[in-house]
Amino acid sequence: MRFNRVWVFDLDNTLHNASPHIFPHINSAMTAYLQTHLGLDAAAAGELRRHYWQRYGATLIGLMRHHAIDPEHFLRATHDVDDLPAKIVREPALRATLQRLPGRKLVFSNAPAHYAAAVMQALGIADLFDDVFSIEHTGYRPKPDSFGFLRLFHRNRVRADRCVMVEDTLANLKTAKKLGMATVWVARSAKTPGYVDLSVRNLMQLPRLAWRLK
Repeated sequence: MRFNRVWVFDLDNTLHNASPHIFPHINSAMTAYLQTHLGLDAAAAGELRRHYWQRYGATLIGLMRHHAIDPEHFLRATHDVDDLPAKIVREPALRATLQRLPGRKLVFSNAPAHYAAAVMQALGIADLFDDVFSIEHTGYRPKPDSFGFLRLFHRNRVRADRCVMVEDTLANLKTAKKLGMATVWVARSAKTPGYVDLSVRNLMQLPRLAWRLK
């Protein structure tokens, strides 16, 4: 592996485990937001969220296109997590693991900037990253849309073929590979798609396996 690579990390379920506590909170907050601002009951709000997710890949996109919802208001209302540090499930060796990876490090998340910054601070790793690229920076065009990736490259003055995308979501890795990035899938799976260059069960494995990346 070339040591001038730039490591681009997803945030939720890559740098920390959001599934046990944080994702349920955000999901509930999104449903409640639709109930409050669109006048729906819980079942209808949940169904509309599923519809927009299937059609656009994100609830927010449907709300912006069909209901003129202010994205900043929606993201603030749904991603303000009470007692966030207590809800984060982290690996104790995360900081040391990241420090073992040579090269620049960036975060590319579909979450809003204020939430991403709070999570990075709670994880104690904010100082290890040169940039936190959030949904606002993509013009509210979340991964796997290639538009956000291209903006990330431009903002950080890097070429795709110098970057390694480390991510838990296959659709996002597929876009990354098409653009020329090396790809690392964080997942507990025996089957690896062709557009994944390396699969790891957790980030702790990455430093000793990174040599497999060409």
